Amino acid sequence: YVTNIRTTYSFTLFFLPLAGIIIVFIYRLTNEADNTGTNLVITAIQSNVEVPVKVTPLIIISTLLTHLCGGSAGREGAAIQLGGSIGNQLGSWFRLDEEDRHVMVMCGMSACFSALFGTPIAAAVFSMEVISVGVMYYAALVPCIISSLTAQGIAGLLGVTPTAFTIGDICSFNISTCLRLIIISILFALVSIAFCYMLHTSSRIYSKYIENPYIRIVTAGILVILLRYITGTTDYLGAGAPVIASSFLSSCAWYVFILKMIFTAATLGGGFKGGEIVPTLFVGATLGSFLAPIFGLPIGLCAACGMVSVFCGVTNCPITSILIAFELFGFRGVSYYLIAVSISYAVSGYYGLYKDQTIVYS
Repeated sequence: YVTNIRTTYSFTLFFLPLAGIIIVFIYRLTNEADNTGTNLVITAIQSNVEVPVKVTPLIIISTLLTHLCGGSAGREGAAIQLGGSIGNQLGSWFRLDEEDRHVMVMCGMSACFSALFGTPIAAAVFSMEVISVGVMYYAALVPCIISSLTAQGIAGLLGVTPTAFTIGDICSFNISTCLRLIIISILFALVSIAFCYMLHTSSRIYSKYIENPYIRIVTAGILVILLRYITGTTDYLGAGAPVIASSFLSSCAWYVFILKMIFTAATLGGGFKGGEIVPTLFVGATLGSFLAPIFGLPIGLCAACGMVSVFCGVTNCPITSILIAFELFGFRGVSYYLIAVSISYAVSGYYGLYKDQTIVYS
């Protein structure tokens, strides 16, 4: 709804600095100025840290404001924090012990991820895999699957349709295509590293040179406005779903994924709220779309491999990435998805979006 308002009334972009001031104000008003977002949910599962229930309205309001005024961000960050907050609160109400409360937090994450993307299998596994890379919380498998499927069903009743893409033709799988895909997958991994570095570095630069959070977020808002008029397009504002869809049909320009990375780093680094996952999918899809004709591979297939490969590179979740590929694109390109995700996971190393994520085995 707010995205439709922004695309209909383009002048809402000029309210982005004001939206930033409101976001900082409500977080400081509720003593959540130091909230670390998705990292807080990960920490809550690893230890006794609480995810306050007040995070739920805060993240919804702040994410809606970011999207209403054109900030470059996703939605799943809000969903994961929302689910973690509600799960933690339910655990308190039912007086569950520490381990069961952690499971409730993971159930909340799975439910909201599933409702948002319509990928219940990947959503159930994501919350178990993202916490500690190399170790899965199998005790949460049944609860997470039940919550994930239930959430998808409820979302369907409310008219939320699952995300799906048509990848078109798939080339024959042979040594030549395999080698080309391996090279492309290495590039996907390197871009995922660059994206993580940009997001973390932008946050440090903002904090280092602009200590006041109000001035910091206003500066970020003005920077996004300037970038929009320098580039001359609104393609990089918001989540960018139309560009992701078009990248499966025609090859993107070489600079599209780079500009999305810059817009997202400028937005989230300055203090606006939202997710990093949808921008990650944008970067992967447009990069794959650009590389497809260079390597002589189908555009749709490369865009699909790019999406899940860059997602894997930034989250360190290879099993979730493969399941997302199956649920979004079907099983026809299974061999390509497996290669792309595994190569990206191996090459991207210890880089990731979430600093509190534990790398147990790599």
